[in-house]
This record gives sequence, C-alpha cells and structure tokens, in this order.
Amino acid sequence: MLDEATFTAGDLMTRDVAVVHPDSSLLEAVKLMAQRRISGMPVVDENGGIVGMLSEGDLLRWHEGYTERQARWLDMLAEGTDLAPSFLERIKEQHRKVRSVMAVGAISVTEDTAARAVAHLMHTRHVKRVPVVRDGKLVGILARSDLVRALARHLGETPREPKVSGGTVNEALRRAREERDRSPPGS
Repeated sequence: MLDEATFTAGDLMTRDVAVVHPDSSLLEAVKLMAQRRISGMPVVDENGGIVGMLSEGDLLRWHEGYTERQARWLDMLAEGTDLAPSFLERIKEQHRKVRSVMAVGAISVTEDTAARAVAHLMHTRHVKRVPVVRDGKLVGILARSDLVRALARHLGETPREPKVSGGTVNEALRRAREERDRSPPGS
C-alpha cells in the first residue's frame, strides 16, 4: 500500500507548515496551534533549521503539577474550541518561552524518504509527526493523518476493497497485501 515506489514523504507532506521560534511566547504558540487546529509543530531557528518540536503533550507538562482545569483547557485546544481566558492569562503571567517546554531536537526525513519508512519511524519512535527537510531546512511536515489519508485514497483506487472488520491499520494493510498477492496479474 505505502510502497517505496508509490509514495514518498515529499508526495504526502503538508507544505504550509506552522512553525514557532524558541524565543516565542507560549501564548503565541498556543494561539497558533488553536488557530491552525494542529496538535504540534516544529520549532525553528532564525535560519529555518529545526531545533525542536512543540506538542500538546509538551504544553500539558508546561507547569509541574498542572491542574485538572488546565488539562481540560488543553483538551479544548486539541478540539479547536475557544480557550478559557483564565488559561491564557496563566500563560501570560508565566512569561514562558517555547524553549522552556519544547522537546529539543527532532527526528526528520527528506522528501525522497519512502512513506513506508516514515510510517515505521513514527511507530518505532512514538511520534505523531515528522518534519521533512531539504539541505537541513524545513520544507514540510508529515503527520500520521497524512499517511492515513494517502492509504484511504489508495484503497479507494483498488478494484476490490479489503475486508476490514477490526484490528489495526497494520493488520488491514497485511490482509490487503495478501489479497493483492493472491490476485492474478492484470485483474
């Protein structure tokens, strides 16, 4: 399905990537994430080089001992709902910078990296998104949802829909591959 010859990171990536700088305020970052309805984004330096990633998980940990109320606010952020004013005020009061909560460093791939390799990387490294770089500069981002959309498009083009009655995406892919291998050539 996500064969090396079929899809690459460059084929599937989102090119209009929301980014934030390490010295940006958390308030700016949270507003951008809510506005763009994204759950994470690359942190880049002034030259466009990736220095880290900022995710919802990082925001959940932005203050030791965050309250249940703060957790609900971040859930609202993830759902694209308006943020509670008191949450935004709390962030303003903290004067925290993105660098204080971001994950330093980031796994990245190039545009010609096979989609299957990216999926494997996401699975083994437990990441939801991978920046795509060219000459060390960010050119896109590939999220798990991009891989799922590509898979859905590909499955829609196949003559017979694989039977998926449950299980994981990997199991569905394996069953579809087995069914394809059993089909006579040209059918």
